[in-house]
Amino acid sequence: MRILVTGGAGYIGSHTVRMLEKAAEKVVVYDNLSKGHQQAVNANYFVQGDLFDSQLLAETIKKNNIDSVVHFAAFSLVGESMQNPRAYYQNNVQGTLNLLEVMLESGVNKLVFSSTAAVYGEPECVPITEAAAKNPTNVYGRTKLIMENAMADYSLAHGLNYIALRYFNACGADPQADIGEDHHPETHLIPLILQACLGKRESIKIFGDDYPTQDGTCIRDYIHVNDLAQAHVLALQALYNGKSSSVYNLGNGSGFSVKQVIEAAEAVTGQSIRKDIASRRAGDPAVLVASSEKIKAELGWKPEYQDIKSIIKTAWQWHQNNPEGFN
Repeated sequence: MRILVTGGAGYIGSHTVRMLEKAAEKVVVYDNLSKGHQQAVNANYFVQGDLFDSQLLAETIKKNNIDSVVHFAAFSLVGESMQNPRAYYQNNVQGTLNLLEVMLESGVNKLVFSSTAAVYGEPECVPITEAAAKNPTNVYGRTKLIMENAMADYSLAHGLNYIALRYFNACGADPQADIGEDHHPETHLIPLILQACLGKRESIKIFGDDYPTQDGTCIRDYIHVNDLAQAHVLALQALYNGKSSSVYNLGNGSGFSVKQVIEAAEAVTGQSIRKDIASRRAGDPAVLVASSEKIKAELGWKPEYQDIKSIIKTAWQWHQNNPEGFN
């Protein structure tokens, strides 16, 4: 396997690159560093480039004899997507279409695509299966669903073989604690909580406590980033073994509310966190919990981290060792 990883210097990308390097002949990271960190990846196989630079993309594929792509490069902030839809349609849709064209012109037809639980919107039933209705409530989810549909069309028309992985809430860090979550601005719940524990913020905001859930706060399915990374390795191996195009959920199958996650973090860190209630964010469904039975049955995926405290512990190790992130 000679793999190009777009967005490989990002949070999920860098963890996946680390696992792919154990299984592949060559892994080349292609990232414009608008969100990612070059320190998170092997500099010997790093190319700084943009999805819209067709020439550089094609040259990178040819020079390294690339025969498959793992595509992470995308904007992924729900709130930002509602405020600036143009940027999301340009980057997530047009950028990915450009990547697909370069792949086809270069004779590369295997792709693992980073999708999202946001394609489902407000679910009709929980846990959510891959067959559930797709009614995204935010622009980010809509851009990912557009690309899932586009890939299905490219598969029929051009022989693209792809696997789309719909993530639920990625979290945690590699146990070595040398790579982890470092976004600017940070919007994900667990690192925000841990920043409060480090004294880098005075409190944690809870966006809405009037949802139809047990404690009034949103419920999400939290999955360790290394479990996500392992799923990408399995998906690629399946494509190399002739697996037809498919879509899989990636989640733990159990949900935790915002308040429960905060309580778990307080237990892990031994600290009390001030909580401020804020209004709901646009586009946030009340409950998102995955059924991952399909990928377990078809690809043999087995998430290692099942307990929210064990996940938070790995994140806490990263944040303690790197209070300023990669800077």
